Amino acid sequence: MNLEGRKLSLVQEFLRIDNENIIGALEKFLHKSKSDFFEQNLKPKSLQQFYQEIDQALEDEKNSNLVSVNDLKDKIQKWS
Repeated sequence: MNLEGRKLSLVQEFLRIDNENIIGALEKFLHKSKSDFFEQNLKPKSLQQFYQEIDQALEDEKNSNLVSVNDLKDKIQKWS
């Protein structure tokens, strides 16, 4: 069975669960597994990459290519 088939099968099995404790345990396991995977694959930035991102941020500010916090909050409010 390919990955897509396995995911579909897993979702179907999950939908049949009628026990809150099992769902809670699966949620904890999923969050922990995702966190562990992220930490294992996290790579530090090079100093060059860090400086490039700072330069890009300064260039964006200079060109007014920014979104204010208030504008961002307003956009988020409209999502729901």
